Amino acid sequence: MNHTINQRGNVKTLLFLALSLSFGAEVQAKNFVFCSEGSPSSFNPQLVTDGTSITASSANIYNRLVEFEAGSTKVVPALASSWEVSKDKKTYTFTLRKGVKFHTTKYFTPTREFNADDVVFSIERQRNKSHPYHNVGGGKYEYFDGMEMGTLIKDIKVLDPYKVQITLAQPDAPFIANMAMSFMSILSKEYADKLAASKKMADMDNFPIGTGAYQFISYQKDSVIRYEENKSFWGKKGNVDKLIFAITPDANVRTQKLKTGECQMATDPSPADIAEMKKNPKLTVMEDAGLNIGFLAMNVTKKPFDNVLVRQAISHALDKQTYIKAIYMGNATPAKNLIPPTIWSYNNSVTDYNYDVNKAKELLKKAGLPNGFETEMWTLPVARPYNPNGKKMGELMQADLAKIGIKVKLISYDWPTYLEKSKQGAHSMLQMGWTGDNGDPDNFFNVLLGCASVKSGSNYPRWCNQKFNKLIMDAKLATDIKTRTKYYMEAQVIAHDEAPLVNIANSKTFKVMAKNIKGYKLDPLGQDYLTNITVE
Repeated sequence: MNHTINQRGNVKTLLFLALSLSFGAEVQAKNFVFCSEGSPSSFNPQLVTDGTSITASSANIYNRLVEFEAGSTKVVPALASSWEVSKDKKTYTFTLRKGVKFHTTKYFTPTREFNADDVVFSIERQRNKSHPYHNVGGGKYEYFDGMEMGTLIKDIKVLDPYKVQITLAQPDAPFIANMAMSFMSILSKEYADKLAASKKMADMDNFPIGTGAYQFISYQKDSVIRYEENKSFWGKKGNVDKLIFAITPDANVRTQKLKTGECQMATDPSPADIAEMKKNPKLTVMEDAGLNIGFLAMNVTKKPFDNVLVRQAISHALDKQTYIKAIYMGNATPAKNLIPPTIWSYNNSVTDYNYDVNKAKELLKKAGLPNGFETEMWTLPVARPYNPNGKKMGELMQADLAKIGIKVKLISYDWPTYLEKSKQGAHSMLQMGWTGDNGDPDNFFNVLLGCASVKSGSNYPRWCNQKFNKLIMDAKLATDIKTRTKYYMEAQVIAHDEAPLVNIANSKTFKVMAKNIKGYKLDPLGQDYLTNITVE
């Protein structure tokens, strides 16, 4: 054991020195090194739902018709300069911004500016199964399909090169907020046509072309992503010339890089390091109540998790308070609902499953499993705000479940593989979590537990309850917040009683950066938008 630890320590030291040499020369006045926690699974935001991939793609390379105002959930114009909604709330007419240029890179030079054709291409790729690009990258559009956007969007019409009309099958309360989400980023149709002509369509998702403040240069898997400023960016931006993502899965190594100046900002610091960082005069620590939930999903399509008594037993067996002390260092609160308490419609009257080993044993006995059973648990391989240390949490959960006779084998994979296999439902129990994308309850309930999301892959318990599903669908159709709240309150009771997952914690989020970094706003939706960063 000690020999293994020493080996790892030496390897980390060598890697740290190598990366120092690699990046040290680049941490200059207007260059910015961002220590990220993992590798992106794709550079096409239509294909991803994880924060790591979204930050590496849509947050900094792409734009959407509408976006969230920096640091808030307010929807503001972006590639659309304005929009109108019909009286029946089913037709949205977007007036597009003129003069927006796509990136010019070594692998693509645009001959025209952004227009309505790009909007139609970006939506139709996801919506139309016969679209030539639909199956490129696997044809799995987790957000678009899980939120049933294909059914919702009845028609897309180009009124003129700078005006697009989207007609819905029925009113949809969260539609305009959903349009600001990463999966609705606008891609270049001209670039797509060029790749199709040269039979290199897969490059669309690996060598991105957007309209954002930064454009892609190169990616070395599990090591570094390099970007440079888009000198033709249509909006306001900071003074960063080159943006470098130093992929650093170990939170302790990210901390060391911050201290030595090897990187100027780090995501998801270890909770154990936060107090010390706050005392460091060279660093700025930002914190906020996170719009997130960390949970343990139980795959109800696999025995014995198809039995609600087993799921309830596990809910009673896990000691959340211990996890909050040991994993989050107190920077979280126990979660009892799928949505965090900061989101409207939170049902505070729901009574959480208390930690009760005897009750858990009793429920297992009623389920016909008095001696427990053997199973597997996948542990999160990257630090996320909703779970900063998946391996350690897995070990604590393993010990808790052993007390009621459940023998758990812990398994993990690299982040892209973990995401892909979990979407396919290969797991029995799975550590996962969610940070809200738009501040609407639908973004939690529909994406994580909706019936359509079983097929799209974001419903990790693979639980489809018709009564629950009807409530969240009715909430989407409702036009007033009071009615929507009533439906969501009822839905939370069903989710609690059926226990397809154990809600573990709502955590605070922290970002740490060098004192000379200005212009960054903590995003309530958990992304790292670096457009306005300035290096002083």
